Amino acid sequence: MAESLNADMISAPWPGRRNLVMESHYEYGSRVGVWRLLDLFSRRRLPITAFAVGLALERVPEIAERLVEAGHEVAAHGWRWIDYRDIDADTEAEHMQRTVETIERLCGQRPVGWYTGRISSQTRRLAIAHGGFLYDSDDYNDDLPYWVQHSQGRHLVVPYSFDTNDMRFASAPGFISGTDYFDYLRDTFDILYREGLKQPRMMSVGLHCRLAGRPGRVAALERFLDYVQGHDAVWIARRADIARHWHDIH
Repeated sequence: MAESLNADMISAPWPGRRNLVMESHYEYGSRVGVWRLLDLFSRRRLPITAFAVGLALERVPEIAERLVEAGHEVAAHGWRWIDYRDIDADTEAEHMQRTVETIERLCGQRPVGWYTGRISSQTRRLAIAHGGFLYDSDDYNDDLPYWVQHSQGRHLVVPYSFDTNDMRFASAPGFISGTDYFDYLRDTFDILYREGLKQPRMMSVGLHCRLAGRPGRVAALERFLDYVQGHDAVWIARRADIARHWHDIH
């Protein structure tokens, strides 16, 4: 089971007329939500992967300090939270390098995971060419990591997930209440746990500080973690640890 925490406090331009009050919704993540979530995982001594937007981390370096102190993985999540579909390859490569350098400077080590989210046609090629990543998570197409072949060898994909993602609180149809959220996470876990008796399964839980960091949603997340930790043979791991396991065993 992979836990992921998105430190994406910097928003993309608002569609149409910019709504500055709504922009403050994103700031909730850095002012309140991220600390509430990090406290939750610290109390339980659970490791997570934080998908960190480079500029966001640079603007709130205290988050980087806390992530490193707690032993969490800081994976690269682009320089800004923008759509790279129409960005030229040179600019995207520059943003990738800038993100890596920023995380290394603030966290003391280079990120080994990459996740853009809003990819271009060349994102994976650039991640492979960069040469420093154990994996990327720019796919939603499996319940296990898998290899993709390229001209120099193979590259590991550790898939992410939208359905078990708190972004469904911000989309329609989506989660309305904490009960909706907990029920869906629990049902997903139950099926994967049952299938895991025959073969391994991985469940990704995507958290955004401005969304899951709200009190009523944290309560549901706590109930889910209680439920998961009540089961045997469950590995709650950073994505980097899953990737290293896959490199070593598979």
